Amino acid sequence: MHRVAVIAVPPVTTFDLSIPELIFTAAAVDGRPVYDVRICTAEPGVLPGSGRLAVAVSDGLDTVEAADTVMVTGTAARDSTDPRVLAALRTAAEAGKRIASICTGAFVLAEAGLLAGRRATTYWARSAEFRQRYPMVRLEQDVLFVEDGPVLTSAGLAAGIDLCLHMIRADHGAAVANAVARLAVFAPVRPGGQAQFIETALPPEHGTSLADTRAWALNRLDEPLTLTDLARYAQTSIRTLTRRFRAETGLSPLQWLLHQRVDRARELLESTNLPMDLVALRSGLGSADSLRQHLLRRVGLTPTAYRRSFTQSPS
Repeated sequence: MHRVAVIAVPPVTTFDLSIPELIFTAAAVDGRPVYDVRICTAEPGVLPGSGRLAVAVSDGLDTVEAADTVMVTGTAARDSTDPRVLAALRTAAEAGKRIASICTGAFVLAEAGLLAGRRATTYWARSAEFRQRYPMVRLEQDVLFVEDGPVLTSAGLAAGIDLCLHMIRADHGAAVANAVARLAVFAPVRPGGQAQFIETALPPEHGTSLADTRAWALNRLDEPLTLTDLARYAQTSIRTLTRRFRAETGLSPLQWLLHQRVDRARELLESTNLPMDLVALRSGLGSADSLRQHLLRRVGLTPTAYRRSFTQSPS
């Protein structure tokens, strides 16, 4: 099993702290769980939360030594991190472990010196403070999460779910990650470059969302859908469709369609032996050349290499 150590830095953001265990422990391959998640802290005991909740944590930082992935979740202590936590993070990074943060946990990674010269993100409301304190970090304040080599950072709160799903997708493929998203009743694909803040999920001029239109499109990804087709189904103009789509998803309609088609292709590559031309057709990407181009851009692997990576028998 892949071992995940989640470091709680008091005062902890309790919502953030709950995310890794909720998401990772729901992941399974052939009915078997694939992650072991442990929460640890520098001084085990009852830790104060950033609100009125307190959290009991029994494991110490020795948990980090045995972990494959080390995460730091949100904390209100952005300038007084326990030196033992910083030392544990540096040792983990030197050992080649995957390092990640959720929300203001990025401040802890930066304080440990793990983000210098790297791209990173954090909660948008703390971006100005972060940029002032850590000018050597290439902060991207308007995205959901950033992956820079073995170090990953996410924006606030729910973006931590996106980050965990992204890691599951990288480790075990789109089918496993999408199954977890369904269990968590969460959107399976929100790309890291999507905006942190979107206008509204319920456009005020109609009081309803485009969820039905997106569901309709998901059942027709293999068809040559156009903006006109989507607008006709939504019974609105192309201009209004585009504005409302971006307000609800942070993406244009065609960008959203492309992300869904690439993800459908990934599932087909993982779960079937269909030839590449058929995978491309059934996912709406058209041709094997188009499939190859988009998959390389998205995950850095050819379709053949991707299929091989996620269909190997367990040792």
